[in-house]
Amino acid sequence: MLAIEGLTKRFGTVTALDGVSFDVRPGELFGFVGGNGAGKTTTMRIVLGVLASDGGTVSWQGAPIDADVRRRIGYMPEERGLYPKMRVAEQLGYLARLHGMSAGDARTAVERWTERVGISARAGDAVEKLSLGNQQRVQLCAALVHDPDVLVLDEPFSGLDPTAVETMSGVLAEKAASGTPVIFSSHQLELVERLCDRVGIISAGRMVAVGTVDELRAGETARIDVVGPPAGWPDGVAGVTVLEAGHRPGGDWVRVALDDGTDDQAVLRAAAAAGPVREFTPYRPPLTELYRDAVADRVVVEPQPETAGARS
Repeated sequence: MLAIEGLTKRFGTVTALDGVSFDVRPGELFGFVGGNGAGKTTTMRIVLGVLASDGGTVSWQGAPIDADVRRRIGYMPEERGLYPKMRVAEQLGYLARLHGMSAGDARTAVERWTERVGISARAGDAVEKLSLGNQQRVQLCAALVHDPDVLVLDEPFSGLDPTAVETMSGVLAEKAASGTPVIFSSHQLELVERLCDRVGIISAGRMVAVGTVDELRAGETARIDVVGPPAGWPDGVAGVTVLEAGHRPGGDWVRVALDDGTDDQAVLRAAAAAGPVREFTPYRPPLTELYRDAVADRVVVEPQPETAGARS
């Protein structure tokens, strides 16, 4: 298990990380989400040893991460870190050798991963000749070529077309199924919700929520659509709290939270007494809405480039 405990990091007067804690379990896809400057990249760079934290720990299998462990991590940075003049296969083989693989094993791994991500036909081309999407595929190969024990990926889906997104999604799911912990950041929340076992939401350097999407859906909610109800009709219904309301031609709708033990049939009867009911359904808010609610009261502050050196 990869465990991050109480990470803190300051850039001058800016607190980039403030007690960040979460873990990524074997065989788990963990989605790390937050706005620009929230602290995602800073956290990942500390895990990789690119940055030093001001406090807190990063451990793997219960022991502090050292240089030997970091050689077993596959890392994909948000900014492309490829040598543009080198040919794809040559570059991937070079990186595999840096991780300690033999020439033969490196060659086999390069063939395997370029084939898997759909760029084997471009293996002899210079990286600069590739589209941005194909360069992203090469970067994924670079993270995978040495068969890492952990995958840490910063915005891996950026710039990919739908076909490439499906390819990369399949690769990450396969790695997780093999027991590898996989953490990736992304602004594509629908994709995170679809792929990930658990999600961590970071805002202004603090973890504001961690759990499965179902766990982040606090309590039971329902959407009720009633034709022509009197104003404020749900206010007197026991065990019901109105979360939001709206109007559309022919009727009003409300989304309500039900207290534990509230009889949903009693709520339905109260709605029917207010007017004809067109809809009464459980409501499962998407991750985009959960994210919005989690960060609503927080302000994200960008570290200044001259002190931070990079975007979080």
